[in-house]
Amino acid sequence: MTHTLPSMPTSRTSGCPFDPPKELIDAREQSPISRFTFPDGHQGWVVTGYDLTRSILADPRFSSRRELMHHHPVIDYGDIEVPPAPPGEFLLMDEPQHGRYRKPLVGKFTVRRMRLLTERVEQITAEHLDAMEKAGPTVDLVTAFAKPIPAIVICELLGVPYEDRGFFQDHIDKFLGGEASDEEVGTAYVAVQQYLAELVAAKRANPTDDVLSDLLDSDLTDEELQGMALILLSAGFDTTANMLALGTFALLQNPDQTAALRADPSLTDQAVEELLRYLTVAKQFFRVALEDVELGGHTITAGSTVVLALNTANRDPARFTDPHTLDIHRQDGGHLAFSHGIHQCLGQQLARVEMRVAFPALLNRFPTLRLAVPAEQVALRPEIADIYGVKSLPVTWDA
Repeated sequence: MTHTLPSMPTSRTSGCPFDPPKELIDAREQSPISRFTFPDGHQGWVVTGYDLTRSILADPRFSSRRELMHHHPVIDYGDIEVPPAPPGEFLLMDEPQHGRYRKPLVGKFTVRRMRLLTERVEQITAEHLDAMEKAGPTVDLVTAFAKPIPAIVICELLGVPYEDRGFFQDHIDKFLGGEASDEEVGTAYVAVQQYLAELVAAKRANPTDDVLSDLLDSDLTDEELQGMALILLSAGFDTTANMLALGTFALLQNPDQTAALRADPSLTDQAVEELLRYLTVAKQFFRVALEDVELGGHTITAGSTVVLALNTANRDPARFTDPHTLDIHRQDGGHLAFSHGIHQCLGQQLARVEMRVAFPALLNRFPTLRLAVPAEQVALRPEIADIYGVKSLPVTWDA
């Protein structure tokens, strides 16, 4: 019998800010794949199980092309015509276009290269901890710590002037925060595109030591470089910023885990992977079947939109023991927080370096760090946001 998910949840259970919506967890307990009718009437699917989600992410019969993504799981956009992704915005493309843009970047984000950045990340982190200590003992961790660290790192990597990082923070918040109107999102997008067009032109005139300048010797056009820069800036900033803030919130709500991490720094790598699994801030991806595909005992017909609930897949008890518990000693890896397949996150090693430095440094600098407001008063991003997280996180400590 085919399970049906009646509607896509738009909120989480009160008091459970780290758990996926209960409706999605209940759906996965019924079946790893559910029938779903989109608000515009399109008949599609929601996949909540780990194995099926992972297989679809690696299956070329499922497309990421933006022009095929007509259907939204919460909003009815009617007969709106979706254009292809602009040049360079490779997350919303299939092969061979996707590979044309990703291939020149792979060598820029290797494990070795990202580890060489560790000293700089440590320096940036220490500077912000110093500023927190001076401003404290009560600060908003989002603006004082979680946002500036990845913003500075990705801007330096791409050669974006330091003084312009606030511009990107504000505009990318509008793209991914889930609260701006369509008009505001469009205005922010145009403003960023105009800025990046000027930045690429400036690099052409005067190349510097950064990723964007390194790409100037390729056959990529300025428009393509502009689109690639937009993807790197957005992905390199917002996801890590929300992992740092929401991850700190989760650790403060699990003091036994925080104590274990403080006591044993060798647990840092495991703690980062577990927070990635447990929180899965990039919570949903979408794919469209290019042909009829047999999957989980069902036929996914060509043209069907499939919602991949990565946050629920990463809580699948068939894959992870006691999945709803944050356990930094966990050994069963293989989470999908960075996706899987050809679209697996290009900057995952950079994100890992930032988190491996930032979490221990924060916890060690402020041994009495705690929330400055009751947990239920922490302002969360809405469930409709592309990237989940907190809007602000007031914290305090004993001075």
